[in-house]
Amino acid sequence: MADIKIAGIMRAGAFSPNHIGNDSTIFNIVADQLRKRGCEVSVYSEEQFISSGVREDIVVNMCREPRSIRLLQQLEDNGALVINSGYGIENCVRERMARILLGSNIPYPESIIVSTDEAIRDTLTKARISRCWIKRGDSHTMHNEDVTYVRHPEEAQEILQEYFLRGIKRAVINRHIEGEQIKFYGIVGTPFFYWLSAKDSSAEHRPASKRNSAPDFNEEKLKALCTAAADVLDVRIYGGDCIVSSDGKIRIIDFDDWPSFAPCRQEAAVQIAKYIMRAIKERTSALGRH
Repeated sequence: MADIKIAGIMRAGAFSPNHIGNDSTIFNIVADQLRKRGCEVSVYSEEQFISSGVREDIVVNMCREPRSIRLLQQLEDNGALVINSGYGIENCVRERMARILLGSNIPYPESIIVSTDEAIRDTLTKARISRCWIKRGDSHTMHNEDVTYVRHPEEAQEILQEYFLRGIKRAVINRHIEGEQIKFYGIVGTPFFYWLSAKDSSAEHRPASKRNSAPDFNEEKLKALCTAAADVLDVRIYGGDCIVSSDGKIRIIDFDDWPSFAPCRQEAAVQIAKYIMRAIKERTSALGRH
């Protein structure tokens, strides 16, 4: 199988706020898993990819730089196998993600999408939105300040002004939802699915039946919701966050293309490699039929 040549493109540090080590670790473990399966994996930085491209027609990547995303899309259009899809990565940019999830009836917080130079106090007041989250809409998150909690419309206006001065043109405003925050990780088409409470990022996976704060919450419901979101966003290796309200209702508040899988890295890496190998096999079979 050494004739399977894969380009592995790592994530630029600017798009790994506080997670540079975790992101590179999961990527390198997956690359090693693919090598154990007989593949030749050449690893590139996003900067190398942007400046020189790659020769391989199988591309495994954690890219988020806009120029990288466009190059990935060009490779896909020309027949390359790209995981995650460049189109899927673009769909996880905050404004686009909000529009797709809301338009697909995926449970997501009530949201207002604005330009950062807009006056929004009256809009929020009329919508009866006080506590909310303001999130950078025009790019993947690059700084902690790209996601900001605010307590009232006046503070929201101030934060939007700060975004505008930072050169951020668009923002998504999510109504704040009370409940327990759950982090999740998954790989479409595999049995792998992992979740834990955001209150304890080092906690072991616990069955839904042992959760007292959200008695109606169940893992299969969460997994089905995440799979549906992954399908409409066209992302196969994913993670994110949701809020489980006291009545058991689940709403996705964030969805990421290829996160660090830090709480479940070793198991996830094996499943990611298996998924990639299966995708390669299916592609080879499809090409053989034409």
